[in-house]
Amino acid sequence: MIRGTKEWAVAEINCTVGCPHDCRYCYARVAALEKGLINSAADWSQSRLVDEEVHRDRPLYPGQVMFPTAHDIVEENLDEALEVIDRLVAAGNKVLIVSKPSLSCIEQICTRLYQRRRQILFRFTITARDCDILRFWEPGAPAYQERLDSLRLARERGFQTSVSIEPILELKDLNDMIGEIEEFVSHSIWVGKMNRIEERVWIDSDEAAVEVERIRSDQHDQKIKDLYNSLRDHPLIRWKESIKLVVGLPLASETGLDI
Repeated sequence: MIRGTKEWAVAEINCTVGCPHDCRYCYARVAALEKGLINSAADWSQSRLVDEEVHRDRPLYPGQVMFPTAHDIVEENLDEALEVIDRLVAAGNKVLIVSKPSLSCIEQICTRLYQRRRQILFRFTITARDCDILRFWEPGAPAYQERLDSLRLARERGFQTSVSIEPILELKDLNDMIGEIEEFVSHSIWVGKMNRIEERVWIDSDEAAVEVERIRSDQHDQKIKDLYNSLRDHPLIRWKESIKLVVGLPLASETGLDI
């Protein structure tokens, strides 16, 4: 099955292990633990640069390349992230830049890559507007308003823009949030469920148990079908495989189609 990042890109590139945003549902933290790249879940918030990935020459890939996939772009790795992107676009690649964006980082990326903007597609992860929900699930990440400002900035600078609402963290506000962000989106708004909750989310408090149950309830098949029916005709909306499986849409047939 073509799923996850393979729906968007033919190659996945990273330059650090770990991410200070420390999202509770992070798939990359679990993968790093399984591979022995970190010793404990607590180590994930202390990111470590992988020098060989930063300085590696990049080929021309046979399709869209995603950077990063397992961490976000933050001040601590911005210079190295820019070097990776420079090498990718210099080779002629189209690069999908995915992150929970900080405004200062996006401003510097836009300035540095302005002449290469036709090779760049930003995809900003915006999962909810409620600050309490974001603080719980994405404790180190920028607030909603900063992500919205980053999206607006990138669009105003002439870059192609898209949004990932995966996972949906506040179903009841989703349609209204899409109404607020859509004017700054030129490409697509991807919507997906929280995947493999049992494996990825540590229920370490009563608050966590309540939040996980809320997410599970919001992801009930009938609610997902109702969501799909409410947005099925929206020209920007695209569905991740987690939702396609529920509503009966065909899955991607080729890696990296981004459709």
